[in-house]
Amino acid sequence: MDSETLAFTPAVQLAGMIRQKQLSPVELMTALLARIEALNPRVNAFAHLAADAAMDAAKRAEAALMQGSRIGRLHGVPVTIKDLAITRDMPTQMGSHIFAGNQPAEDTPIVPRLRDEGAIILGKTTTSEFGWTGVSRSPLTGITHNPWKHGFNAGASSAGAGAAAAAGFGPLHQGSDGAGSIRMPSHFCGVFGLKPSFGRVPYYPVGAGDYTSHMGPMTRTVADSALMLSVIAGPHPLDHTTCEAGPADYLGRLGEGVRGRRIAYSPDLGLARVDPDVAALAKAAAARFSELGATVEEVKTPWAAPGPELIRFFWAAHQTHLVQHLEKWEARMDPGLVACIKAGRDFRVSEYQAMRTRNMTYIAAIHRWFEDWDFLLTPAVSVAAFPAERLMPQHWPQHDWDWLSWAEFSYPFNMSWNPAASVPCGFTAEGLPVGLQIVGRRFDDLGVLQASAAFEQTQPWADRRPALA
Repeated sequence: MDSETLAFTPAVQLAGMIRQKQLSPVELMTALLARIEALNPRVNAFAHLAADAAMDAAKRAEAALMQGSRIGRLHGVPVTIKDLAITRDMPTQMGSHIFAGNQPAEDTPIVPRLRDEGAIILGKTTTSEFGWTGVSRSPLTGITHNPWKHGFNAGASSAGAGAAAAAGFGPLHQGSDGAGSIRMPSHFCGVFGLKPSFGRVPYYPVGAGDYTSHMGPMTRTVADSALMLSVIAGPHPLDHTTCEAGPADYLGRLGEGVRGRRIAYSPDLGLARVDPDVAALAKAAAARFSELGATVEEVKTPWAAPGPELIRFFWAAHQTHLVQHLEKWEARMDPGLVACIKAGRDFRVSEYQAMRTRNMTYIAAIHRWFEDWDFLLTPAVSVAAFPAERLMPQHWPQHDWDWLSWAEFSYPFNMSWNPAASVPCGFTAEGLPVGLQIVGRRFDDLGVLQASAAFEQTQPWADRRPALA
């Protein structure tokens, strides 16, 4: 198998080949590191590449294989970790000069879980500063380029994860999502990303964003995300919000399909502006589910109306923990983040509590609506990739920090904790990827994976590769 093919081979297949001694972990790592060395300067997906440590781990994995030692589900398979997740043997800098060189003393729980199953961590992928925005640039690491078009937005805050998946820098990538930051880069980069139900994957340290941030997989195939989720999911004592239940048989039950399911489709949630090419691709993708045996109806979503006011209040309010850094660091911070912090710093506790009460009513309305539907389909994002130096597409209304206007589809399900995925559903006339969002009832992560896999089977995408060389 040539190195290009290896770079785009799914983790499910790589793990099987390694287990059967048809592929050496060292051979795989050598091919990947060579590809990253050659192409990452054009993509800039890594905040920290642990090349030597990864090669040493590959050699240990090969030795264990030859010695007949216990072999985990991901033995010898490379994975990346986002630079918002703490790691004790690699820096966690959060895309900010404020934390440049920061070295945590412990790992977030998913890291030992991955390693216990034999995965090899390649390094840390780039993020926007503190994960505040959906644009793939930060003051510390600069622009992470969309592999499909250099200089264009790869999505954020899991920018490096999405770009690395699309560029063939390994099969498995961890993302996190506080208002769409798994689904947005998956949409922009033409890969699959799953924001699981809140609490499905432990998130430590637990954030101060009122329990809206989720960890999940970003991969080129649905099966790879199912495999990765089965490893990283499950309760953990350091995250008091984790679900008691362990992971379901995501991979084993992936092929059960959507026949007989009731699926709602909304082109705009009744409030979102959507570019015509994105809207057309999402609508065509939604129609494919009828061919798969599901009932699909275009619907109204009356619960959605309060969303824009709620998210803009909370997005600014939740950035105010960074106000302590403005005096020293403002000149070296993302100007949009600074504007967002300043927009929220004068909010009163009484205002916050009143908005939080409204938010609980909003969330209840979402779950009540889902009693009648198995899944909701929408565009993942309102626009295709645009120049990464911009916060807003040039043809959209401009704002000093409100990028959320082109991401109205994602944040409701951070608030409500529903599982939601972005599946590639086509390309614009300019050759830029577009994603379809699939949202399920809370806790039905398996159902979202099954719906995604059914769509993948009828409209495959993983064979499309960006021309990077």
